Amino acid sequence: MCGIAGKFNFNPDHPIDRDRLVAMTTAVAHRGPDADGFYVGDGVGLGHRRLSIIDLSTGGQPLTNEDGTIWIVFNGEIYNFADTRRELEGLGHRFRTNTDTEVIVHAYEQWGDRAVDRFRGMFAFALWDAPKRRLLLVRDRLGVKPLYYCTTTSGVTFGSEIKSLLEDPDVPRGWSAEALDAYLALLYVPAPRTIYQNIWKLPAGHLLVAENGSVTIRRYWDLTFTGDGDPSREAAYLDRLEALVDESVRLRLLSDVPLGAFLSGGIDSSLVVASMVRSCPTRVVTTSVGFDEQAFNELEYARTVATHLGTESHEKIVRPDIVDLLPKLAWHLDEPFADSSAVPTYYVSKAAREHVIVALSGDGGDELWAGYARHRVERWEVAARQWLGIKGSRLAGRLAARLPLSVKGARSLRHLALAPADAYAQKHAYGMFENGLRAALYSPDFAREVRDADPFVGFRSAYQACPSSDPVDRALYVDVKTYLVDDIMTKVDKMSMAVSLESREPLLDHELLAFAASIPSTLKIRNGRGKYLLRRLLARRIPQSIVHRPKQGFAAPIGQWLRGPLVPMVQELLLDGRLKARGVFDDREVARIWREHRDGVHDHPHRLWTLVMLELWFRRFIDGVQRVQPTGAASDGVRAFTASVEAA
Repeated sequence: MCGIAGKFNFNPDHPIDRDRLVAMTTAVAHRGPDADGFYVGDGVGLGHRRLSIIDLSTGGQPLTNEDGTIWIVFNGEIYNFADTRRELEGLGHRFRTNTDTEVIVHAYEQWGDRAVDRFRGMFAFALWDAPKRRLLLVRDRLGVKPLYYCTTTSGVTFGSEIKSLLEDPDVPRGWSAEALDAYLALLYVPAPRTIYQNIWKLPAGHLLVAENGSVTIRRYWDLTFTGDGDPSREAAYLDRLEALVDESVRLRLLSDVPLGAFLSGGIDSSLVVASMVRSCPTRVVTTSVGFDEQAFNELEYARTVATHLGTESHEKIVRPDIVDLLPKLAWHLDEPFADSSAVPTYYVSKAAREHVIVALSGDGGDELWAGYARHRVERWEVAARQWLGIKGSRLAGRLAARLPLSVKGARSLRHLALAPADAYAQKHAYGMFENGLRAALYSPDFAREVRDADPFVGFRSAYQACPSSDPVDRALYVDVKTYLVDDIMTKVDKMSMAVSLESREPLLDHELLAFAASIPSTLKIRNGRGKYLLRRLLARRIPQSIVHRPKQGFAAPIGQWLRGPLVPMVQELLLDGRLKARGVFDDREVARIWREHRDGVHDHPHRLWTLVMLELWFRRFIDGVQRVQPTGAASDGVRAFTASVEAA
């Protein structure tokens, strides 16, 4: 795993500032602490930070072909590179290294942009074709690896993280009101936007070409749900699933450095570890973390799986200094991001890094195999609409609008008045600042500025674009195109890279995903529970108590932190006047939300966490360098904190 950065000027006579390129690359040194490298040509510069995983002696980057006409910087892994290399050697290509990076270069020489179709892995790379003065940026199919870019009239700046782009003075720093509105609704900024007006995420499964003074972006891959799976083939599907999971895991065991896995004791991580045990010649190393609060501690289940499979298990109880941690996370995340499971993800990555450099995870099981409650609810809502008809559904929705949301099922009844695409999009904002709550939160001026903003446009578009008529298939397609990439993959990449750990996700292998998309939803949801076929496979390998335990989720006790150690920080960040001065929020509404939560009148953990992470981002990336430090102790032993800002 690595970090990449670079700049391409359309005019070859416009030179690259090498010192600026070094600064852009150094900004992501945590992604690659082992080495750096640079290439500077006529109007183009490529930078690379390396975390050595494969071919430790000759794998340095940037890497070129034999005559120096093609250059590449690459972040990720191509797991089938050996097979592709043999094919290329048969076509006459000669290799100097044993790296997957060089395979990409020769594959481009042979097949051009379509070379990416042959790669099985996670990747983000920039390839410079000097004779054509052509820059190619590519991001993997599921967005496991990030890639950001900014286009100007003079060229393109890009990098693995936004902070690299911010080292380029040609990149504007203005923030986007529409992106901020979307963040408050979703906890993250959905692609292709970032919080910055002029910086963009290259969408998953897309490539960008810059040449001849213009930039084009196109999709090279998509996941297809056809809706024509046959439930009577359950036994055959199960056998094929087992073969694909084992193959996907085996491919991701390739490493020249210590390798292990995250183990929560849930369905997905347990399945990955069980498959690793079947393929690894040595004892599998697993890492698990939990909190003192029992509701947020899965160590008992992880221990059961580790004991059954005979892994070398490492457990850790996390007692975070959350006040010191949050500014650090805000810096690593680059833009506002409020999925609080970033905290345990950071700590499990940090704990794993004490023993391994590569860790396999179980991410992706929920999004492709219907693991969330919203998938089951979606099936019910669509069936209810069909039974009630259009008029009956609208009537039920209007009547439900009179019910408080505390009444079980009231929200789903309200959704019956909505089109299915709208209703499913709204499910992604539960517990956050939903439409009415955002409107109440905003200042009048900001409310006018975002009155036409639509945080859910990408969700509705994906729902409607899915060729399958099955509502569960459509829901899963939406999750793959939105939440999986912009929340889950962002969190895992940023938190693992924060400690220089490579995370690999075998359940997101694109061939396994294509198979999952062909499975009928009746083999994903059965008797009101998701991941039916995954559970059947897991039952062949681990105790039934794990297979059938309720889903817990990888969460953190943020509600308690917000009434405990974070109280001084929250009061400082939200109530010192600087948040009000930004002109975004009605400070009275912010104070009300904070007061109700602090005093135990109502619970607003996710909303407050969202505001805290937003203000930390503002102070670090817009105002300057954010530092939170103690200024003394109150009489009750609670520390007070102030924020000091230095010029950036």
